[in-house]
Amino acid sequence: MTTIKDVAKYAKVSVTAVSYAINGTGTISEETRKHILQVAKELNYHPNAFARNLKKRKTSTIGVFITSFGGSFYEEILEGIHDAVIQTDYEMIVCPESWTKRKVLTQRQVDGAIVFDWKIDSDTILKLASKKFPIVVLDRPLTADYLFPLLLDNHQGTREAFYHLYNQGARRLALVTGASDSVDNQERKQAFLEEAEKNNLTVSVYKGNFTEYSGYDAAQAIIASQALPDAVFCANDQMAIGFLRAMREHNLSAPEDIGVVGFDDIKIAKYLQPSLTTVGMSRFSWGAAAANQLIDVLENDTDFPEPQRIQTELIARESSTKCYGSN
Repeated sequence: MTTIKDVAKYAKVSVTAVSYAINGTGTISEETRKHILQVAKELNYHPNAFARNLKKRKTSTIGVFITSFGGSFYEEILEGIHDAVIQTDYEMIVCPESWTKRKVLTQRQVDGAIVFDWKIDSDTILKLASKKFPIVVLDRPLTADYLFPLLLDNHQGTREAFYHLYNQGARRLALVTGASDSVDNQERKQAFLEEAEKNNLTVSVYKGNFTEYSGYDAAQAIIASQALPDAVFCANDQMAIGFLRAMREHNLSAPEDIGVVGFDDIKIAKYLQPSLTTVGMSRFSWGAAAANQLIDVLENDTDFPEPQRIQTELIARESSTKCYGSN
């Protein structure tokens, strides 16, 4: 294997001069630089990126820490991150739950991190975030130096869902919550109940955990009570899908018997029968924005901007569109 010393020998220059030419640094003349690069090309010399990065104390890699690869939700975020990363000199490694993520994260085997995994505790993230190790979080409103929360605008999306139902005359409302330790769930629950209180409505709350099965179980409980609501807001689409499945088993339909609204606008939502009303956002843009913010800080030694929220919007479809006041 050709080494930097071989290039220096054949070019009749010092090893330092070769290093300057390869890295575009130093004070050598342009003529000498071109000569060295030509010799390096003829000798098929390729710099040892690992050694160079070790010297610079950089890996040129960012770590993406997610709960799992499962479902289109994570896939689209990862696609956005990847699209941003491949336009730079950085690489990315993705650490799902099965990886030894704590070692990769705590030993800083990457230059910075994007965290979307609620199983990594906030104290660990706060301790690790530093000038030499900036972190973007997508799942919790943490604030600290060299830490950037880039979260969904859950409040705005949930308010739109509430008034979509309320303005059509729905007054008997139910809410199926997600995982109790999820910030997204907490914000969606809070926003929905706040709007109900403003309008003097009482909401029946059923506990779920973001899975289709929990939405199914919530629907079974509601149907068994024989006090059907006008409409239900599920804190994500998976639970809304489970809710609709239980309704079909009891020969109930949406929105005629119960209107159903979800959150996330997963790919299957528009293909369901009936198509699912939901709150959507561009997960691709969310992932790309996270990667771009992190790489900008790494490359330009800048501070993160003020915390931002990813815009959401209500997508009204068949599962909830009716005049509830006509019942």
